[in-house]
Amino acid sequence: MSDMKQAPLVAHLIYRLDIGGLETLLVDAINRMPAHRYRHAVICLTDYTEFAERITRPGVELVALHKPPGLELGTHKRLFKVLRAMRPDVLHTYNLGTIEYHATALLAGVPVRVHAEHGRDASDPHGVNRKHNLLRRLLVPVIDRYVPVSRDLERWLRGVVGIPQAKIELIDNGVDTERFRPGSFDEPWSAPGSFVIGTVGRLQDVKDQATLIEAFARLRAMLPEQRPRLRLVLVGDGPLRARLEQKIVEAGLQDCAWLAGPRSDVAPPMRSFSLFALSSIAEGTPVTMLEAMASGLPVVSTAVGGIPDLVLDGATGALVPPGDPQRLADALAAYVLDEERTRLHGAAGRARIEQQYSVAAMLAHYMDLYDGLRKTKTPLQEAITPCAE
Repeated sequence: MSDMKQAPLVAHLIYRLDIGGLETLLVDAINRMPAHRYRHAVICLTDYTEFAERITRPGVELVALHKPPGLELGTHKRLFKVLRAMRPDVLHTYNLGTIEYHATALLAGVPVRVHAEHGRDASDPHGVNRKHNLLRRLLVPVIDRYVPVSRDLERWLRGVVGIPQAKIELIDNGVDTERFRPGSFDEPWSAPGSFVIGTVGRLQDVKDQATLIEAFARLRAMLPEQRPRLRLVLVGDGPLRARLEQKIVEAGLQDCAWLAGPRSDVAPPMRSFSLFALSSIAEGTPVTMLEAMASGLPVVSTAVGGIPDLVLDGATGALVPPGDPQRLADALAAYVLDEERTRLHGAAGRARIEQQYSVAAMLAHYMDLYDGLRKTKTPLQEAITPCAE
């Protein structure tokens, strides 16, 4: 039997496998984790897209449960059968939509159960929804570790939700610094001497790209002499695309603003940007921001979630309040007018990623977590007969 088959199995439960920061992180972790340490399977509550083709590790089982909207007990039954067939050593779930299935995993006999929190919803940016937090607390006896990916999320889990510190383990997101690196790449918006303000993310309320578009319009009004070289690029797709298109037209930005659509590989467009901007109203530690900093870009962002722990205001970028297009425009202008500031902050961001947010460090931490929990849980679990199908 090969080392890969002998390695313990981690089943990753995700709502949907599609283009996104969390999903990119998951795929990179599967592809790069040493095969002799852990095998992987991905279970999607709903479905997956062609993005799943980015999984290049051989032997990764991919399952879609086709969960309909709303509460549906049949999904628990289907997941139970899948877990009993797979017999994973670890179940690793992601965000609120998957947390309730830890009870199903316990009944199916999965020894180790880990839940990761990568960010909060736009409908509850501060994570104070009492019903959701009650669910998180009720599952404390079932979940071995809650994994926040930023210090902000760690403080929230402990102080707001009420998760015991002993059940929390902070693991910073990591980025592939080989794939994301400084350089240049030609895109339709590229032009000699242009200053490209770029962002990457799903077009949805929590990302608030409408404020970024408004800030860009104000920037052009503030700096008329710079107007010919200014570009705005939004990479991604989502439910707000039509509304954002309309906003661009109403602001008269059709010739200098691009909705570039989704990209399965955002490394090339990142290298076409001069600066990375993020206007979110809630975040964990955005993977796209790690990728931007690894690409040598300065960052102008809203000061939400784990972003202030990542971006050093005045050293690797600038932080502004959410929902304030004028403050965002002012911060952008400082870079447009100062080429040296842009260069220095971009280089400092790259150095910060190399030192503290590498994918190698992230994977080592996850493997240590899995190993430690398996050592304490597996012998006990082997003495327990799981519920019959």
